[in-house]
Amino acid sequence: MSRAMQCQSCLPWSSWTQLHRSLPGRRGTRSVYLCAASVPGELGSVPVGLGCVHYEGGSQEHSVKPSSSRHGLSQLRNVASSDAIKKHQKSLSAWFSHQPNEERQFGPSFSLDAVHVDPVVRESSLEEILKPSPDLTIQNQLQQPCSQVISLQNLFDVDACGRQVKNVVLYGTVGTGKSTLIKKMVVDWCHGRLPRFELVIPFSCEDLSHSHAPISLRRLITKKYQHLRDVVPMLGVSNLKVLFILNGLERLNLDFRLAGTELCCDPNEPVPPSAIVVNLLRKYLLPEASIIVTTRPSAVRRIPGKYVGRYAEICGFSDTNLQKLYFQMRLSQPGCSGEGSTGSSSGEQENLVEMLSRNLERHNQIAAACFLPSYCWLVCTTLHFLYFTRTVPPSQTLTGIYTSFLRLNFSGEVLDSTDSTNISMMKYVAKTVGKLAYEGVMSRKTCFTEDDLQQCFEVEMKTESELNLLEVFRSDVFRFFLTPCVQLGKEHTFVFTIPAMQEYLAALYVVLGEKKTLAQRVGKELSEVIGKVSEDVTVVLSIISKVLPLRFLPVLFNLLKIFPRYFSRLSGKDRDAIAHTMAEELFKEEDYYNDDVLDQINSSILGMEGPMRHPDEAPDDEVFELFPIFMGGILSRRNRAILQQLGCSIKNLAAFEIAKAMKKTVIRNSRKGLPPSELMDYLFFLHEFQNERFTAEAIRSLRTVNLSSVKMTPLKCSILAYVMGTTCHEVEELNLTSCNLDTSSLRILFPVLLRCKALHLQLNSLGSDACKEIRDLLLHDKCVVSNLRLANNPVGEQGAQYLAEALAGNRSLTHLSLLHTTLGDRGAEVIAQHLAKNQHLQELNLGYNSLTDTAALHVVEVAKKHATLDKVHLYFNDISEDGKRELDSLRMDRDGVRALVFLTAGTDVSDYWSNILNVVQRNLPFWDRERVRQHLVLILQDLESSRRQTANPWRKAKFLRVESEVKKMLGKLQHENL
Repeated sequence: MSRAMQCQSCLPWSSWTQLHRSLPGRRGTRSVYLCAASVPGELGSVPVGLGCVHYEGGSQEHSVKPSSSRHGLSQLRNVASSDAIKKHQKSLSAWFSHQPNEERQFGPSFSLDAVHVDPVVRESSLEEILKPSPDLTIQNQLQQPCSQVISLQNLFDVDACGRQVKNVVLYGTVGTGKSTLIKKMVVDWCHGRLPRFELVIPFSCEDLSHSHAPISLRRLITKKYQHLRDVVPMLGVSNLKVLFILNGLERLNLDFRLAGTELCCDPNEPVPPSAIVVNLLRKYLLPEASIIVTTRPSAVRRIPGKYVGRYAEICGFSDTNLQKLYFQMRLSQPGCSGEGSTGSSSGEQENLVEMLSRNLERHNQIAAACFLPSYCWLVCTTLHFLYFTRTVPPSQTLTGIYTSFLRLNFSGEVLDSTDSTNISMMKYVAKTVGKLAYEGVMSRKTCFTEDDLQQCFEVEMKTESELNLLEVFRSDVFRFFLTPCVQLGKEHTFVFTIPAMQEYLAALYVVLGEKKTLAQRVGKELSEVIGKVSEDVTVVLSIISKVLPLRFLPVLFNLLKIFPRYFSRLSGKDRDAIAHTMAEELFKEEDYYNDDVLDQINSSILGMEGPMRHPDEAPDDEVFELFPIFMGGILSRRNRAILQQLGCSIKNLAAFEIAKAMKKTVIRNSRKGLPPSELMDYLFFLHEFQNERFTAEAIRSLRTVNLSSVKMTPLKCSILAYVMGTTCHEVEELNLTSCNLDTSSLRILFPVLLRCKALHLQLNSLGSDACKEIRDLLLHDKCVVSNLRLANNPVGEQGAQYLAEALAGNRSLTHLSLLHTTLGDRGAEVIAQHLAKNQHLQELNLGYNSLTDTAALHVVEVAKKHATLDKVHLYFNDISEDGKRELDSLRMDRDGVRALVFLTAGTDVSDYWSNILNVVQRNLPFWDRERVRQHLVLILQDLESSRRQTANPWRKAKFLRVESEVKKMLGKLQHENL
């Protein structure tokens, strides 16, 4: 279990207090805890034991009158040891309160004390552990008898035979919360909520495994915890009770045979660390001590059953109520929504929790995934990334989240410490599970049968060591990545616990170069062997040539060098193939009209809004659009560094050559003109790749950016701003129509908007606050916006005031569309008042704004005097027939402006009839249907009247054509209303 998961499973503060009340005690008895805790990926850089505040133990509950010098010395020792324990608690508190970077995103108030949910802990037995496991289903976890569930405070209660339990083995598969549970126990002790014991001394079994030099138990304790120098001499010679918590026992190779580990009862005798652990468990060393051991299932049998008083299994969040509680506590933390959050962010947090809770109630695949507390953390982190990212560039990447998630769970982990290969757990996963994931992506499937698993895991098993590793993997890791499918009819198949994890592991499998043919694998091994031989031969040849200068020896030497050079060329071809695979998957035409990948991830977690198919029903076609994006993300420098820690090495040269090969394919394909959702995926890919030079070259070729109808969340706005910010070239057109933009979105995109010549912001619910941002944009000295479309936004009178101020000072804008923006007469008057100060505007659209004759005529009068304004759109307004005729009588050659009011121009069709009808056609779904119908009826009557007045057959034909278009719109409106 990882540090980042530390809040998933924690003890209630009151639990140990209740335990203390139920235990018999006597005056003067002191309790000491010795805890050994290890967190994968942490202990190398962060100490064990996090978050303790003060100590309220019972060491000072009584006082002994110093009736003699012996009593006085005892009292001094008690005082000294009490001070040492308090210092120890303070040290552990400072250690545990330090949060990893992955947790800081949840706000400054986040801590292990503030957010914790207890996992289900079930009492078990050695017989149950050793028997064959049942089918891997969530139901099997829930069908255990209720009497077997045990609370943490009862772990050291007497067993069924009345014997006092001293040694407890707490086991669970990867991700169930073992290390988190240990952390919370130490935190509780530091806060005085664990009164049964007085001292807790954490040790890491991983740390102990790296040392083989003999050392005494007392020296080992003082080496790790200097504050306990005054307490250590009391071990074994007083009533001091000790609890050893040994976390991650699978990292130690223990030998309980007398021939392998000699008996030792002296805490001052130097022996190897593994011998100390063995003798503690034997109860030969400090028999009064209590011990908690945490381990993975495969290592439970390393401790003989006679030395274990109780087995307990951590079952994770097998109850969906625990999952809901975890999500509510984690996502509702103050400051979780990031800096500058407001009350609206708090409402968004509550909405997220509610949607997630409803999705869990459907009992679909996400509930099965969140059975593991670590995946609950991943869900929360992903939601935080999707909803609360507002910085430019974004503080993290999706690939980085998944890579950090694996580091938190697998850093420093080897699959089997007893195996000579010492293969890292993540490397084994990449080779085996990665192969299964890749084949699933290539064949477009997410469900896998037992035969599929055997093909990937067992087909190449040839040695006893390989079979043993597979057995450990099935026991400890399998359920972390694969879980039974919950779809009806597919109960005996497996799916990846989190769907995106399949694409991540498939990408890792490809980028690591594991996708090789047999010839390529043999070639690599031969190349390495011959390369080493050639180095040795060089030394031999240099010696022989001095004694026997044979001419054929240099030839032999050159022959030995040929093969490694030839193979290096072949490996270069492999990198070209990786780049080709990435480009081919990124630009698959069959995926062009799906939602963008960020929306897909959001839907997979929160479910679909509105009517949908059954939540457990698979879609018709599986989509794997994250696969190429993860490939690019894995190649970033930060992710390669983390994967290096996990034993998955990707060389800098390989990453450079893959990026170089990608330029030929990725950039060329991006110029073809992508649909909006695919373009968003492409921008997301460039963000994940984290290569500014490559991104800059790719973006320079994008002169038109069309993201219409893409829901532009703050995250997507940040990605767009970051990617476009790698260059400073002007953008010909940026289309953000119907993208759910708001004021904060405009603030994020401000640097990008400055460089856009044509800016489409229609249908975005942009009100007066947004217009204030647009005013600042248009008044900026670097603004190049010449065409601004704000149609179908609730601009209103106040927004019109801001836009009028912008018009007065702007020098770049030539076309402004305020069609259907609820301006009213007052808004139009404000704009007309500032038009005189503008010297560049050429076209102004004020259609469908409820303007009356007075406002419309005022605008036109100002337009007549304007130096460049020659076209004003005024159709679909509340203008009288007399007003329309007066506006229609305006002529460019005479008045310098043309007002678009009718589809007719006297006895002919207006030159702008198609423009007006196209505007109406595009906006039919968003306008008031009845009002549009009334306007169309009046337009149709006007067309019919004008047609009857002309005798020209060509003009009659044009009238009939326009009439047919209007009738089609009326028919469409009537049909949709029915």
